[in-house]
Amino acid sequence: MEAISRAKLQQLSDEDLMEHFQSGYEEAFNLLVERYQDRLHNFLYRYTHNHQDCEDLVQETFFRVFRSRHSYERIAKFSTWMYTIAINLAKSLYKKKKRMTTVTIHKDPDDSEDRPMKLEDDRILPDDSLHEKMCMDELEKALMELSEDFREVVVLRDIQQLSYEEIADIADLPMGTVKSRINRGRAHLQELLENHVYPGTISA
Repeated sequence: MEAISRAKLQQLSDEDLMEHFQSGYEEAFNLLVERYQDRLHNFLYRYTHNHQDCEDLVQETFFRVFRSRHSYERIAKFSTWMYTIAINLAKSLYKKKKRMTTVTIHKDPDDSEDRPMKLEDDRILPDDSLHEKMCMDELEKALMELSEDFREVVVLRDIQQLSYEEIADIADLPMGTVKSRINRGRAHLQELLENHVYPGTISA
């Protein structure tokens, strides 16, 4: 088997690296870990809101990737396959817990069906950073009240910025359901935030 330099491996796509890893090049796996370790940590921390659990899940995810490398088929993007493993592990560990950290909700300008979430806040604070922290605290509280179905797709879309197609694959849902849950989740977040910021201003 002809040796492949690390420099050459670094130029390959994720999917090419997986093929080399399946052929016996463990350095290809190490590069995948380097590429995704921070992103995976970022995602799982926002799902668990616990540093130790996050670290454990990151390690377990890469262990599953290593152990199950021969089950990967190139018909799927590597990132989609990996996130599916990660989110299933997180769900299994935290199915009874409702912890989530903050996200930034945005509108996709390329999708006419994607609705933005708008929250007007006229409160004036002397310190902009304090104002932002208070807003993020309110958002975190609201996220904790969302159902797991809505939280999952909103996190995948608005934190990881995955495509609708990737989310559909990861969540094993039809495209229409994914878009509906994202929009409904954002709408519910807006209502919750308005109730948190302006208690009693929204009628039941």
